[in-house]
Amino acid sequence: MLLLLLLTTIFLTSVWICRWIWYERFIKFAQFPQLPPSLLWGHLRIYHEVMQSGSLDRDHDHIFSQIHESLGRPPIVLFDYRPICRPVLVIANHEVGEQISRSSKQFRSSVPKLGLSFLEPVIGHTSILSAEGEKWKALRKTFNPWFSLQHLMSLMPSILGKIEIFVTQLDALSVSGDEVSLVTLTTNLMYDIIGNAIFDIDMDAQHLEPGHQGELVRAFNDLINAYWDDKIHLPWFFTPVNALKRRRLGNRVHRIMKSIVRRKHEEHLWRQQQQRRTNGYEKRPQPQLPPSITLLSLQETTHTGGILTPELLDQTCDQLRTFLLGGHDSPSATLAWAFYELSRTPRAQAAVHAELDGLFGPGRDAAAVRTALASPTEGPDLLRRMVYVEAVLKETLRLHPPASTARYSPKGSGFVVRLPTTGEELCLDDLILYNCSAIMHHDRGVFGSTANQFMPERWLMAEDEKNTNQRTIPPSAWRPYERGPRACIGQEFARITMRVVLAVVARQYEFIKVGIGALARDASTGLPILRPDGRYEVDSQVYTVNGRFFSATFHRARRLRRALGKAGKMTKDTTN
Repeated sequence: MLLLLLLTTIFLTSVWICRWIWYERFIKFAQFPQLPPSLLWGHLRIYHEVMQSGSLDRDHDHIFSQIHESLGRPPIVLFDYRPICRPVLVIANHEVGEQISRSSKQFRSSVPKLGLSFLEPVIGHTSILSAEGEKWKALRKTFNPWFSLQHLMSLMPSILGKIEIFVTQLDALSVSGDEVSLVTLTTNLMYDIIGNAIFDIDMDAQHLEPGHQGELVRAFNDLINAYWDDKIHLPWFFTPVNALKRRRLGNRVHRIMKSIVRRKHEEHLWRQQQQRRTNGYEKRPQPQLPPSITLLSLQETTHTGGILTPELLDQTCDQLRTFLLGGHDSPSATLAWAFYELSRTPRAQAAVHAELDGLFGPGRDAAAVRTALASPTEGPDLLRRMVYVEAVLKETLRLHPPASTARYSPKGSGFVVRLPTTGEELCLDDLILYNCSAIMHHDRGVFGSTANQFMPERWLMAEDEKNTNQRTIPPSAWRPYERGPRACIGQEFARITMRVVLAVVARQYEFIKVGIGALARDASTGLPILRPDGRYEVDSQVYTVNGRFFSATFHRARRLRRALGKAGKMTKDTTN
C-alpha cells in the first residue's frame, strides 16, 4: 500500500513538473516573438547553433541581430536561457526602448539596472553604475557639476597635452612604417586623458610596451582582459577559476587606487594647512569645483572632520574605478572605428579635411591646431563649429555603439510597454530587458535603405530644419549613451575629447587597415575598389569581439600633409 502511494505520488509529481515546464517553455511567453524553444534547453541550443554559423568570437549583439533578422525584424525578441539565467527580452525598437529608459509611475529613475555582480571586481559594489534609489541620486548630484560643459572646457589644456604624446607616437610610426593596433594607441591615449581627469596624475599609459606603463594601467588592463572570453555572460560557478582570477586582479586595482586616494587626501589636507598658515583663518572664496574627480569625492570628508573613513575610501575608489572603465573604453573604441570608417570612405574623409581647413586654415599642423583649441575664447567656438566632425562621430556611434543597457523589472511591478507596430500591451515583469542599440541603430524604418552604410551626412540633413523633404530621425533612435535619467554622465566628456582628437589628428594622418578589413585592390591597377555607395571595398568585414573593436586589427600610419598628393598610408569600440 505504501509502495503504491509512493509510486502514485512520484507519478503525479512528475506529471506536475512536466506540465509546469511545458507551461514555462511554450505558453507563458508565447505572445513574444522568439525562436522555437526546446522543452529542456529553451533557446540555449538553437542560440549555440546560430553562434556556430559565424565567427565564434563575435559579440553577442551580432548574434542577436542575425536572429532578429531571421524573425522578420520584430520590435522585441525573447531568449529563454533558463536554467542559466532569467529569460532575456531583446529590445529592437527605439520606441519600446524609450519606454524602458524613461521615468514611469513604477520607476521614477527608469526601470532598475540589472544586477552587475559579475562586474564588481571592476567597479566595486557601491558604483554609481549599479546604485539605485536615493544612493544613485546622491552620487549623480555629486558628480553632475564636474561633467558640465563649462568645467569640461577647463580641462582642455591637459587633454591637448596628452594628445601631443599621441601625435608624437604617430610621427614615429609614420617614419618606421610599423604595423600597430590602433585600438591599443587610442586606449592608451584615453587612459592618460581620463586618468588625469580622475586622479590629477600622469598614468604614463602611452607606451607600446606594457612593461613601461604605469602600475595602475597595467593592473587595470590585466583585470579587463580577464573578462574578454566567450564565457563572459555565464554565472561564476561555470568558470570558478576565472571568477577567482577576476576577484584577485580587482583587489589589486583596489589597493593601488586606495593608495592614490590616501595620498591625494593627505596632499589636500596639507594644502589646507598651508593656506591657513599663510592667510590665517580668514575665509576666502574657493573654486567651485576641484581639478579632479578624486578631490570632488573627498569633499565628503568635510562631514567627517577631515577624516577619510574606510567606508568613504571604498566608495570613492568604486566611483573612480567606474569612471576609469567608462572613460577609457568607449571613446577609444569609437575613435578606432571612426578612423577606420574614414579610411574606407574618401568622401567623408575629404569633408572632414575641408571643414578643419576652414576652421583652422589650410596647412596648419597639429601644434597650431592644439594652440587654437587651448584658447579659452577661441576653443569652445571651434568645437561648436565642427559640425561634420560631430556627424562623423554620431554616425560611428550609430554603426558601432560601444555598449547597451540591461534592466530588470521585478516580479509584481506591473511594468507594461506598448508595441508601436500593433498597439499591444505586454507586461515585462521578471524579465531581463536588454536595449540592443546595435539593432535599433540599423532600423530601416528610421534610417532607410542606407541603414547599414556609413553616411555622416544623414545627421546634417536631420538637423537642417529647412530640408523638410528629408527623413526625420527621432532623438530616441540614437542611443549609444542610452537615454533617460540614467543616461551616461560622462557622454559630454567623451564627445568633446573625441572631437578634439579628430581635429588634431584627422588632417595629419591617414590610416590604412592591414589584415582583416583591409581594402580590396584592383588586380590590374593596384588601386582600391570604390563601390557605388562611395566606400572602398574590403577583403573581409571587421567585427566586434565582446564589445571591443576586433583586437587583432592593425594599421599603418603616414603623415598626410608631409606626403600631400601622394597615396598616404595610415593606421589605425556605459550608462550611469
